[in-house]
Amino acid sequence: MSSTTLGTSSIAFLPSRYLSSPSSNPSIHTLSLTSGQNCSKKLYGGIGISSTKGKSRLPVVNVATEVNSVEQSLNTISKESARPVYPFAAIVGQDEMKLCLLLNVIDPKIGGVMIMGDRGTGKSTTVRSLVDLLPEIKVVFGDPYNSDPEDPEVMGVEVRDRVIKGEQLSIVLSKINMVDLPLGATEDRVCGTIDIEKALTEGVKAFEPGLLAKANRGILYVDEVNLLDDHLVDVLLDSAASGWNTVEREGISISRPARFILIGSGNPEEGELRPQLLDRFGMHAQVGTVRDAELRVKIVEERARFDKNPKEFRETYKAEQEKLTDQITSARKILSSVRIDQDLKVKISRVCAELNVDGLRGDIVSNRAAKALAALKGRDQVTVEDIATVIPNCLRHRLRKDPFGVNRFRFTCHREIL
Repeated sequence: MSSTTLGTSSIAFLPSRYLSSPSSNPSIHTLSLTSGQNCSKKLYGGIGISSTKGKSRLPVVNVATEVNSVEQSLNTISKESARPVYPFAAIVGQDEMKLCLLLNVIDPKIGGVMIMGDRGTGKSTTVRSLVDLLPEIKVVFGDPYNSDPEDPEVMGVEVRDRVIKGEQLSIVLSKINMVDLPLGATEDRVCGTIDIEKALTEGVKAFEPGLLAKANRGILYVDEVNLLDDHLVDVLLDSAASGWNTVEREGISISRPARFILIGSGNPEEGELRPQLLDRFGMHAQVGTVRDAELRVKIVEERARFDKNPKEFRETYKAEQEKLTDQITSARKILSSVRIDQDLKVKISRVCAELNVDGLRGDIVSNRAAKALAALKGRDQVTVEDIATVIPNCLRHRLRKDPFGVNRFRFTCHREIL
């Protein structure tokens, strides 16, 4: 495996090179795509873009675009000076939660993870430790939305316009972002804001992207998600459903891509989560307090070692972290070749039908999670054991509440699959 496959970033500028042209850097590749210029309406990635002959419109300006290129250039330097993160490989127990997180990194289309459990069980620590294992993706240099240069569905409007015009795109490899959504965040901070004054005086839509723009093609983590304000829940529901973040202000409308892996954690004793949002999570992990005395002592000792010397502690798990990173990278490469037999697909759907699971998300997520688990194990064929492992996490939060729900769930899974 090449050294550029994984790492903090494949582009790291020294201060003396900040003013150099992106195209002159050997780590930045260029892509040129052309399309017809004579049609009055161009279709690209399923989106119609009308021509502006004889009609003027306000241009859109991203306030964050200029500074974003510098932020990408300083990515490596800032990460080295950041607060040390507890290694994912050092997490003791909590196998169900760790597996759900890894499967979502392998296949982001699974739809995220909802982690519920007692306080002090390492939910937030485990999620944030995932940042060291996140793979690299291709992004357009200087774009605040982490646009995919090869997929128009996750391109920002400006990048798509440049592609249609046949302009060259500077492409870099960058690690997947993990963005924390604070409970007290305002809607403008989450969605972005429009400078109305600049729109009126200069005739441009000056848009400053928010957290959803930064999380595009990345991970959006909400700690204590069951305590999130209703208006922010509505924003997340809208973005998760459409994959786009639309900002409406004073008659001005701007839409930007917002496709992210939604990860939430919380304590069920502090309040229930709205069912509409709960259904948007692909998988559900339950975390309990460790009861084994020896295991509890080991957890306490490991944490004390990390607090005493984080750098030395991380070094002891460096080999395990690299091994896990290689495993994830390999799984992402072979994921598209993993197959699941027709009879296993029928069994999954039969379980969902007998449990009265509303909709088809349970079927879809169960198939995807089983394929991701097979890829994680280095196989190109899904087995019965793969399905039996992931289906409780894919369907648990989709079941209708009833006093015998847990027992019925276990019985049905055992009868239909095992």
